[in-house]
Amino acid sequence: MKSKKLGKLYKDGEIIIKQGDRGNCLYVIQEGRVDVIHETPERNVKVAELGEPDFFGEMGLFEDDVRSCTVRAAGEARILTIDKRNFFKSINRDPSLAYRLLEKMSNRLREANEKINKS
Repeated sequence: MKSKKLGKLYKDGEIIIKQGDRGNCLYVIQEGRVDVIHETPERNVKVAELGEPDFFGEMGLFEDDVRSCTVRAAGEARILTIDKRNFFKSINRDPSLAYRLLEKMSNRLREANEKINKS
């Protein structure tokens, strides 16, 4: 993997965010892949597998709540963290970022609902 990127390098299986923890930032996958897991007392459900240039943790930018899923590296993954302040600066420079984020969130909600209904 390239070492010139700013993000943190996570090892295979390493947890990036943990379901139930508080969070206020967005994560961008610069290299590699991650698994998104919804944990319940009965079982863990893999909700998604994401790769570059996907992002996750976006709900933490908008609400002061806990993480809805655990995300862990699937192989080595380099992840860039973006806090609220920097995210909103980026939206001021390019308002289309907000639209793209909402579009992606809407798609993910639809996909999650479909997976839940199939379970």
